[in-house]
Amino acid sequence: MRDILSDLSDAMSDPDPVRRAQIQMKRPLPKRFYKEVSIGATDDGYAILLDGRPVRTPAKRPLVVASASVADRLKAEWDAQVEEIDPAKMPVTRLVNTALDGVADNRDAVVDEIVRFAGTDMICYRADSPERLVELHRQGWDPVLEWAAAAVGARFILAEGVIHQEQPPAAIAAFASALGKFSSPLAIACLHTVTTLTGSAILALAFAHGRLDSETVWKLAHIDEDWQIEHWGTDEEAFRRRELRRQELDVAAGVFNAMRTG
Repeated sequence: MRDILSDLSDAMSDPDPVRRAQIQMKRPLPKRFYKEVSIGATDDGYAILLDGRPVRTPAKRPLVVASASVADRLKAEWDAQVEEIDPAKMPVTRLVNTALDGVADNRDAVVDEIVRFAGTDMICYRADSPERLVELHRQGWDPVLEWAAAAVGARFILAEGVIHQEQPPAAIAAFASALGKFSSPLAIACLHTVTTLTGSAILALAFAHGRLDSETVWKLAHIDEDWQIEHWGTDEEAFRRRELRRQELDVAAGVFNAMRTG
């Protein structure tokens, strides 16, 4: 089988969803060359097969996942390609590629990056005015921080404005310990995606532990942006970027939840 994912790796790997779309628009899409997509059981889980032959990632690893539910999502993406193979319509494949090629060999570094986010977490930095925005922060974010303190022992300090607030080492250590419950490369890839899309590792951890659903995570991550839109509006490009980010968060959250079901 041709190294189809190697051919598409640039378009599937750029972190900016708009940039990925621009890259894809500049190149012709490869033709669909397979008739049947299936799932094959392996010692490591479930492999995606095209006409019986295994799909490989851009780094030549077999496209294999431990969860049958995630494998079903991958199969659906490859099945959905009609005359051409469009990576823009394969977000689950891209996420799994990231886990297999990027996170598996660098798990500690990716986890450390999530933990660093917690050290400067968005929900710890509060506006001092106007009063309504201050109240929205308090109503939305305080319960999450209270959960972090009570459930995982991570007690974070609040700050006003943008002046850096050093968080207690004990809070960071407790956060890291709670994050350590999720050890698979795919789970870490999902939580890293949620963290970077929201700007909050604490919201990502609350989602991972079942304290928040993805809809609530999205709303809490966009309190400031929604406030600005309410008062000053938005433009078409900003709206499109927001929609693409939301789609990516939904994919990461959906894959993470699918892993729970087996």
